[in-house]
Amino acid sequence: MSIGPWQIVLILVIVLIIFGAGKLPRVAGDLAKGIKNFKKGMNDEDTAAAEEKKEISSDASAKETADDKDKAAQS
Repeated sequence: MSIGPWQIVLILVIVLIIFGAGKLPRVAGDLAKGIKNFKKGMNDEDTAAAEEKKEISSDASAKETADDKDKAAQS
C-alpha cells in the first residue's frame, strides 16, 4: 500500500499545526544538518576502513621486505 496525495497533504497539515509556520524553516534546516552529518559520518567510516586496509597491506609488505633482507643476510 502506497501513500497517496491526500495522506501527504494530511501529514503536512499536521506538521504545520504542531510546529507552526515560524518554526518550519528551522526544523527543516535542523533536519538537513542531521542528514548531512549522517552522510559525512558514513563517508568518514568508509574512508577510515579504506585507510585501515591500506595500512595493513603496507605493514604486510614492510614485513615481507624485512624478511627478504634477513634471508639475504643469512645467505
